[in-house]
Amino acid sequence: MSNPKYEIIHGEAFPLIRYNLAQGEKLKAESDAMVAMSATIDVTGGTEGGILRGLTRMLAGEKFFFQYLEAKRGPGEALLAHSQPGGIMDVELDGTYGLIIQKDGFLAATEGVNVNTTMQSLGRGLFSGEGFFILKVTGQGVVFVSSYGAIHPIEVPAGEQVIIDNGHLVAWPDYMPYSLEKASNGWFSSFKSGECLVCRFTGPGVVLIQTRNPSGFSGWLKRLGLAFRK
Repeated sequence: MSNPKYEIIHGEAFPLIRYNLAQGEKLKAESDAMVAMSATIDVTGGTEGGILRGLTRMLAGEKFFFQYLEAKRGPGEALLAHSQPGGIMDVELDGTYGLIIQKDGFLAATEGVNVNTTMQSLGRGLFSGEGFFILKVTGQGVVFVSSYGAIHPIEVPAGEQVIIDNGHLVAWPDYMPYSLEKASNGWFSSFKSGECLVCRFTGPGVVLIQTRNPSGFSGWLKRLGLAFRK
């Protein structure tokens, strides 16, 4: 966190972004991201790109509205957080590639970063758990991604492959080819293994993963509830 504009504080479980806005500077974030801000900052809401883009963002698992924080009356400080217990990581985009982000993974971005949705193939949309629309950010600037659990980067060298459980994905560069496949040779074996579907990525590139699986936690809570009812 060497960038003098911001720092990510309080560790991996309950982090905050502390961002120093210059006068006239603006941040965009998820609609409930602001925790606190200086009195020089105004917060507004909007869809960015109109109703259609707002609707496709909802289909990608994100919220309809963005939140805009702008330092209108002088420099100020904004604190941002996400709702899940987990990490926040900054990714700097130089304009040469885009970043694909899984559901609930986008938290905030600086000016110059565009947040759009892109459509997956029929097979990926049906079986990935992410739906037919996924989030894609492009442009130049910093994007902050959030996770359930800590964020761990996996660097994949050129020509090499890594297999990642679909529920642990956070973000990856759009130039990395990947395929969705069964964890084992057969569907029954994949089901018994508890993994079922995985993603095979081919390098070069860095894939960001989360150390916990939201679906797995949800299943654990359901089993716990059944156990208490017995």
